Amino acid sequence: MAGPDKSEKPKAEAAKPSVAVADDATAYVGTPAIGTSRAAAAAGIASVGPSDSKVDERRRRLVWSAVTGFLAAWFVAFLRFFLPRTLFEPPTIFKIGYPSDYALGVDTKWQQKYRIWVDRTPDRLFVIYARCTHLGCTPDWKASENKFKCPCHGSGYDSEGVNFEGPAPRPMDRAHVTLAPDGQIVVDTSRLYQWPKGQPSHFSDAGSFLQV
Repeated sequence: MAGPDKSEKPKAEAAKPSVAVADDATAYVGTPAIGTSRAAAAAGIASVGPSDSKVDERRRRLVWSAVTGFLAAWFVAFLRFFLPRTLFEPPTIFKIGYPSDYALGVDTKWQQKYRIWVDRTPDRLFVIYARCTHLGCTPDWKASENKFKCPCHGSGYDSEGVNFEGPAPRPMDRAHVTLAPDGQIVVDTSRLYQWPKGQPSHFSDAGSFLQV
């Protein structure tokens, strides 16, 4: 009777070293290749990438601030382009008090607000519109010289607004005046009375003055 085949056991034992060799063959030898996860781990660097720093956060904020400012500027420009441009001007009809509030001569207290002067003579009260008839500048009242003087080109007007020197072609205009039910003076600067050069004066028309 033949005994067990002893040659099979050595063959099995001989096969074991081949597995170990195969495992060693897959292992890294020496320094891992740069750029691999094993190389990063070997150097102590996280393989998931660097975390955000404060510098990066500030840069992002700066970029977003610039983008927001740019968009806001364009939005404002858009509104100014499409919305109508309105000029806020003083009203053309307003009250200036009672005739008894004004003494003889020129009163300049409404010049800044309404661009008018109130002028009272012994028999009438009228309102001069403070605009030079040359190029539209606002003359100055020179009380010491008893005249209006335009600072732009030197036109001169007497105390009633009638031109007598300089390039002004005619007297200054006068505004429409009436008395309100409460007795106050109502001025309407949208209705002006003129004295065109070489033509009859409208300074005596009804509404150009108040009898006092």
